[in-house]
Formats: sequence, structure tokens, C-alpha cells
Amino acid sequence: MVKAVAVLRGDSGVTGTVTFTQESESAPVTVEATIHGLKPGQHGFHIHEFGDNTNGCVSAGPHLTPPATRTAHPRRCAPRR
Repeated sequence: MVKAVAVLRGDSGVTGTVTFTQESESAPVTVEATIHGLKPGQHGFHIHEFGDNTNGCVSAGPHLTPPATRTAHPRRCAPRR
């Protein structure tokens, strides 16, 4: 089994954890999230290659886009100023 945990925190007051678990190499990845501080309504998220947010999405690397999907983040990535 492989497990990765992302800890969310930032200036907006939104906090939480996202846990990615894969039971075996051929098994699907399970994503479980606990997030606090979001306004009511629908929300989405995307995953970057790296956990480095020192220069916004530029240092975080490209988005993960699994094969056979057509989903992409609607905004272009710009360096943090």
C-alpha cells in the first residue's frame, strides 16, 4: 500500500488534509479530503506535480491530467508577485 498526505493551509483561512491511498500498483487511487473554512457551495481542486508553492503554480509544476481525461484548469498559471 502507498499513501500520501497533503496538508492544506494558507492566508485565506482554508485548512485541511487530502489523503491519497493506493492498495496495489494496479489498484485505483482513493482520494479522501477533510477541508475547513470554505464558503458554502460547490468547489473543485486540481493536483500539481510538486508541493512547492514558493512561486505559486509556476514552482508547483504542471497539473496532473490522467490519460483519457479532458479536464484542465480554466486559468493560465502566472508567477506570484
